[in-house]
Amino acid sequence: MRWPSSAAELAGAATSTVSPEVTQQALGYPSLFLLVLIGALVPVVPTGALVSSAAVVAFHRTAPFSLALLFVTASLAAFLGDAALYWLGRRGLRSKNGSRWLEAIRSRAPEERLAQAQGKLAEHGVAVLVLSRLVPAGRIPVMLACLLAEWPLRRFSRGNLPACLAWALTYQVIGILGGSLFPEPWEGVVVAIALTLAISAVPHLVRRVR
Repeated sequence: MRWPSSAAELAGAATSTVSPEVTQQALGYPSLFLLVLIGALVPVVPTGALVSSAAVVAFHRTAPFSLALLFVTASLAAFLGDAALYWLGRRGLRSKNGSRWLEAIRSRAPEERLAQAQGKLAEHGVAVLVLSRLVPAGRIPVMLACLLAEWPLRRFSRGNLPACLAWALTYQVIGILGGSLFPEPWEGVVVAIALTLAISAVPHLVRRVR
C-alpha cells in the first residue's frame, strides 16, 4: 500500500471517498436553512414548497437520517426567522416612527384577518399560533395580533416552537407522499410543488368568492 506523497494526492484521495450524495447534502441543507429563514422574514418565498421538494429528494436518498435532518433544518430555520421578524416588529412598535418591518407585517395582514386573529388569540391564546402556521396566509395576521397584544418575545416563542415543528412536519409529509408516488424524484417534486401552491391559493380563492 502506497501512502499519498503530496497534498494534491491526499486531497484527491479524500474527495474520492466522498460520495456525490454526501456533497449534495453538505450543500443542500445549509441552502434550505437560509431560504426558509429568508422566507420567514420576507413572506414571498414559498417555503412550504421548498420543504416539500427537499422531502421528495430526501425520500429517494439511501443516506440514513436524511428526513430527520431535513425536519430539524426546516423547523429551526422557520423558528429563528419568525423570532427575528417578531423582534423587529416589537422594535417598530416601541419606536416613534415605526419601522419598515412593522409596516411590512401590517401590509400583509388585512383588517378583516387581523380582527379574526385578535378575537381567536384572546379566546384560545397560544394554541392559535400553532394553527396559524398551518393555515395558508394565517401566520402574519396572528403574529401582528400578538404584537398588538404586546406579547413578549419569550411568550411568542413558546407558542411558535410547536407551530414551526407542525409546519415542517406537514410539508415534509406532503413531499414524502409525492415522492412515494413516482419512481423519479423530479416527478415527485412537481407534484409536491403543485400541492403546496394549490393549498396556498385557497385563501385567495375564498376571498374572491366572497
